Amino acid sequence: MVNLSIALASLIYSHSVGMFIAKGATRFVALFPVIFIFLCLPLNLQTVFFAGPTSFFMTWLGSFKIILYAFGQGPLSSHPPLSLSHFIANACLPIKILKDQESPSHQTTKKSHIDYVPRVLLFIFVIKAYGYKDFLHPLLITACLAYYFVFMLIQFLAALAFLVRTLLGVELEPQFDEPHHSTSIQNFWGKRWNLMVSDTLRPTVYHPARAIFRHLVPERWVSVPAVFITFLVSGLMHELIFYHLGQYTPTWEVTWFFIIHGICVGMEIVMKKTTGRRFEQPPVVTWLLTLTFITITGLWLFFPPFLRLDPCARICRETMAFIGFVKTGHLLDPNEYACRFI
Repeated sequence: MVNLSIALASLIYSHSVGMFIAKGATRFVALFPVIFIFLCLPLNLQTVFFAGPTSFFMTWLGSFKIILYAFGQGPLSSHPPLSLSHFIANACLPIKILKDQESPSHQTTKKSHIDYVPRVLLFIFVIKAYGYKDFLHPLLITACLAYYFVFMLIQFLAALAFLVRTLLGVELEPQFDEPHHSTSIQNFWGKRWNLMVSDTLRPTVYHPARAIFRHLVPERWVSVPAVFITFLVSGLMHELIFYHLGQYTPTWEVTWFFIIHGICVGMEIVMKKTTGRRFEQPPVVTWLLTLTFITITGLWLFFPPFLRLDPCARICRETMAFIGFVKTGHLLDPNEYACRFI
C-alpha cells in the first residue's frame, strides 16, 4: 500500500507539473525526482505479483513516458491536457489511450474467436505435457514453461486493457499483432510484439540515437546503429526487471539476447537496402526462419535466467497466501507454503 500511495502521489505531482511548467529542461528537472522514485519502487517488493508489474510498468515504461512528458512528447502529452484519470492510466499501465476520432498507429490483423482456438489448445497441451516433466528433455521443459509464460503475459495485458476500456470508456492502441505470424526479426519487434514497448523506445531511444549518429555515419545507414542502441537499452531494462524479481547478481544473458537481435535487425536493414527484393524469400520460408531464430535464442539466453528466479513456485506460493488472506483476513508469508509446481 505504501508503494501504491507513493506512485499515485508521484503521478498526481507529475500531472500538476505539466500544468504549470512549460516543456523543456525545467520541467525535466522538476520531474526527475519522480523518475528516481519509479526506479526505486520495486526494490522493497519481494513478490512476483508486485515486483514484476511494478518494474515493467513503472520503472521502465512509466519512467520513459515521464521523460517524454518532460519535453512535451509521448502519450502523456496532449492538447488539451489529459484528465488526471487518463494521465495516471497512461503513465502506469502499458497502454496508450486514443483521443476522440484518433486512429491506431498500428493497423493490426482482425481476429475472430476461432483464431484463439489453436493457441488455447497448445496451452492445454503444454500444461498436460509439463505433468510428465520427469520424462522430458530439459530443453522441452524450458520450451513448455516459455510458452506458458508468454501466453499468460499476453492474456494478462489483454485483461488490463479490457479493464481500462471498461472503467474509462476509451479506445486503446493494440498491444500485440499476431507475433507468431512475423516474417522477419524486424517485423517481430517493430510491428507485432509488445507494441507499447516499441512505441515507448522509439521516441526515447531510437530517435535521439538517430539524431546523434546522423553526424557520424551516412544518412542511409544511420538507422543501423540507432537500432542497435535501442536493443541494448531494451536488454538493460529487461535485466533490471529480472533483478527486481529476484535481486540476484545479473548474468547479462538477457542483455546478450537483445544485443544479438539488435545485430540481426541491423543486418536485415543493410540487406534490404543493398539487395532490395532480389533475394526475397517466400513468406513461409521467412516465417519459419524467424520463428526458429526467436525460439532458439529465447530458449538459450532469455528464459533460463528468468526460470532460475523460480517464478512458478513463487507464483504458486503467493497465490496460496492470497487465498489464505481471503479466508482468514490475515496477511500470510508466502514462504510458509510448500509448492511442488516445479
